Amino acid sequence: MTTKLVAIDIGGTHARFAIAEVDKGRVVDLKPESTYKTAEHASLQLALEAFAHEQKEPLPRNAAVAIAGPIHGEVLKLTNNPWIIRPSLIPEKLNMDLYTLVNDFGAVAHAVARCDSEHLRHLCGPETDLPTKGAISVVGPGTGLGVAYVLRTDGDYHVGETEGGHIDYAPLDPIEDNVLKQLRNRFRRVSAERVVSGPGLNNIYGALANLEDRTVAQIDDKSLWTAALQGSDSLAAAALDRFCLSLGSVAGDIALSQGASGVVIAGGLGLRLADHLPRSGFAQRFVAKGRFERMMSDIPVKLITHPQPGLYGAAAAFAHEHNV
Repeated sequence: MTTKLVAIDIGGTHARFAIAEVDKGRVVDLKPESTYKTAEHASLQLALEAFAHEQKEPLPRNAAVAIAGPIHGEVLKLTNNPWIIRPSLIPEKLNMDLYTLVNDFGAVAHAVARCDSEHLRHLCGPETDLPTKGAISVVGPGTGLGVAYVLRTDGDYHVGETEGGHIDYAPLDPIEDNVLKQLRNRFRRVSAERVVSGPGLNNIYGALANLEDRTVAQIDDKSLWTAALQGSDSLAAAALDRFCLSLGSVAGDIALSQGASGVVIAGGLGLRLADHLPRSGFAQRFVAKGRFERMMSDIPVKLITHPQPGLYGAAAAFAHEHNV
């Protein structure tokens, strides 16, 4: 018997809602999402009421809530979002009997654990499915750099949420040495997230402009990414090449540190880079780990292409926690 629930994915700018059905630990149905701007609603409760108003029948009394921020404590403050969530009041405020609360990138890791192979596009390494046992690293550039892992055991799995995006940025050639030098003038400590994230492209762009002794106008992240992917700005295109190299290096470092036998690239930029990554230096940098190069070349690296990984993963997290 399937269980219905409301899947919710709350980010800094948007909150997404969908009705999901789970059965025997798997998401068997996920309706198209409804998206609301968080700035246009004063709270999660009011946004949920707007979603309920659009539905043709009463909402299920179960919820899976993924939020962009830490999920520990009596009062949760979201990253780049003024909403405040009190977990103990979720049953009362949202009218729910059962609920699951998960970090947004933890939800993506649950999606990786449960989605079908058709939603995992091959990037590099052996063209095999992800392993059924052992660790799978999940690395996702977006607003920040999300890092998690899925530990698969006999017939089950465990998701670990980490702050791996805040490891030190490690340059590997003179150009990247220059990038690090420039960023050290702005930040006390330069983490991988300063380079491998949506805003990171702008950081690379500025550093390369300095290297070229160019004066460039300030450009917003969205416009810069468009110019880089289209190739309409040669400096932006060079910054994108550096971004892909660094993403390969960081993904390889994470895989080494987590003992992974599989890697999945996710995050808000994953799909935008789907066609670019295989043609970049990502694969070469991923395996460039000295004495461990042979081992790294045996790790399959995939890109998750599910259109709603946050909502799907939140629903999967609910099914996993409540064993339904």
